Amino acid sequence: MHFELPEEIKEMRNQARRFAQERIAPIVKEDEEAHRFRPEIVREMGELGFFGTVIPEEYGGLGLENGHMAHVAMTMEIAKVSASWGLPFNMQMLGPALTLVTFGTPEQKRKYVPGLVSGELLGSFAMTEPNTGSDVASMKTTAVPTEDGFVVNGNKTWISNAQVADVGLLYAKSDPKAEPAHKGISAFIYELKGNPGISTVPITGKLGLHCSPTGEVYYEDAKLPREALLVGLGQGFKVCMTQLENTRLSCAARAVGVASACLEVARAYALERKQFGKRIADFQMIQADLAEMYVHHQAAELLVFKAAWKKDRGEKAGTEVSTAKYFAAEGAVAAANMAIKILGSYGFSTEYPVERFLRDAKSYQIVEGTSNIQKIIISRALLDE
Repeated sequence: MHFELPEEIKEMRNQARRFAQERIAPIVKEDEEAHRFRPEIVREMGELGFFGTVIPEEYGGLGLENGHMAHVAMTMEIAKVSASWGLPFNMQMLGPALTLVTFGTPEQKRKYVPGLVSGELLGSFAMTEPNTGSDVASMKTTAVPTEDGFVVNGNKTWISNAQVADVGLLYAKSDPKAEPAHKGISAFIYELKGNPGISTVPITGKLGLHCSPTGEVYYEDAKLPREALLVGLGQGFKVCMTQLENTRLSCAARAVGVASACLEVARAYALERKQFGKRIADFQMIQADLAEMYVHHQAAELLVFKAAWKKDRGEKAGTEVSTAKYFAAEGAVAAANMAIKILGSYGFSTEYPVERFLRDAKSYQIVEGTSNIQKIIISRALLDE
């Protein structure tokens, strides 16, 4: 069997690589230290078509036949330079934009999707709460139906783009008494700015992803119009799970990008650093570490492309996505740990980026479903008779 990316995807991957090297690499260290987010970079990525691979042309996208494969190829290249800047693929395209294309009304699609794809609108999605993480159905935020819309009360936390987003998806309980609990969840598209009932607070104490803003969102009798509802009352859990499969795949691709960066830096250092009169790359234990990093990276990359390929074919890919996400996330952390070990004291310092790689990589074991959740999904598929 011969595996090779289509030429169109190779070109887009190369474009993403050039953008990452020319636009992001020169500023990433300074911005990481300053925890600086640059909305203009999102717009530039949008102008280049980065957020349109899986979006139909009528809504400003590229409508590519291999849209998921294109997006993961580009995400890997961006995340290799900065994991923070791999995140907008989820915030713009795979979160709100693709979810609206799949579940939104014609009016919702026309109003929001083009702006998300172009980067003119900054996107987000809100499901996690202080006491709700992996157990999505236990969320407490409510969206009570009224004659002309909904009144929302509650608190979402660890929301990427919370304090900068213009528009986002909100998952809330429209029927808190529903049994089973997930049947009471509804999904909404809403605007975060200009609503007196909505406020945000930045979360600044993060281990990694310092160029990606994260915050809490508070809803105090926040009013949403009736047309904010997606699909129908009580249909939000299905929307949420579909969205998570898409954003999970992008997370896996980012992990592959970080692992690739770890391997590249560790290899270059091993070829330069000398101890006991020769390069440390000549020592077998260093060679073994590099080989292990390389093999794991190659396997993770193929798992991600396989999951994306299945999604592009319209096939069920939940197990493949979870497999890719679990393997890539664990591999990125292992690769970062190994890179730090190879660099020694320099790996422990901020002079080299591998300490940042480790801090960023830890997020992939948590976001879009923890590694334990991925193992549960995989085992259920294996044991389903």
